[in-house]
Amino acid sequence: MMFSRLSVRRSALVVALSTTLLGLGACSDEAARQQSLVPLEIDRSTACELDGMLLADYPGPKAQVFYAGQERPVFFCDTVELFNTLLQGEQVRAVRAVYVQDMGQAAWDEPQGHWIDAKTAFYVVGSKRHGSMGPTFASFAQKADAEKFAAEFGGRVLPYDGIQPDMADLSGGALHDTRM
Repeated sequence: MMFSRLSVRRSALVVALSTTLLGLGACSDEAARQQSLVPLEIDRSTACELDGMLLADYPGPKAQVFYAGQERPVFFCDTVELFNTLLQGEQVRAVRAVYVQDMGQAAWDEPQGHWIDAKTAFYVVGSKRHGSMGPTFASFAQKADAEKFAAEFGGRVLPYDGIQPDMADLSGGALHDTRM
């Protein structure tokens, strides 16, 4: 009798451990998928999702979005385009990750690298600096860098969730583009 109770307890323990390990495996699979979403660098042929403009030809911060079901990100030549797309009511694609460039580190006229999580970034809205489509949202990893930029070029500092749809207006953006 004692042997069968011990066997039942061991069996229950094995089942519990197996279930826990399977659950941890699923969590680690999801974590691995998220970690595999590293931002890609732009090159001379990287084009904007919205208008086909070549990102390397224009100043200011760029953006990239990984959507569910896609292995590669889509790129935006301007952060205003990014927010215009993400904040539209029609936006129904599930977003896995969003990256922007840290303009506290990247060169404004030819930004390369320095990709940061867009949701943790700080944005300067309303500055005198222009991106590919005219006025843009300068993105920064550090709030102090954003405040310094705003003091020099104007604008106000906002977090990711402070950007409202009406701020991401693309009307007239092409009028600022002399290279099209």
